[in-house]
Amino acid sequence: MPVIRGAQNLSILLQIEKEILSKSEKARDGSLSIEEMQGGTFTISNGGIFGSLLSTPILNSPQTGILGMHKIQDRPIAVDGEVVIRPMMYLALSYDHRLLDGKEAVTFFTNNQRIIRNS
Repeated sequence: MPVIRGAQNLSILLQIEKEILSKSEKARDGSLSIEEMQGGTFTISNGGIFGSLLSTPILNSPQTGILGMHKIQDRPIAVDGEVVIRPMMYLALSYDHRLLDGKEAVTFFTNNQRIIRNS
């Protein structure tokens, strides 16, 4: 799994996206080095590209957490008493409770939901 170093210092949507595209290209053409795949602390897994609607990602030890993203699919939801169709995606977060308190994990999770929803 390619590692994006210093992600905490990158803008969420622009710089991290550029890093993901760069690492993905290197992975496809076989030029990703061992160093670029070691030392990660958190994984983002996108099973949605394979059609996954929902799964529970398994933590990669010794990492702190893993966020699973799934297929975006139109679903009916209630908005102001009306049933409307909206694109929806399930997210799943697994984390090492020895390192993260539940409140911190839920705050992280809901912040990511807000960022994705407003993108």
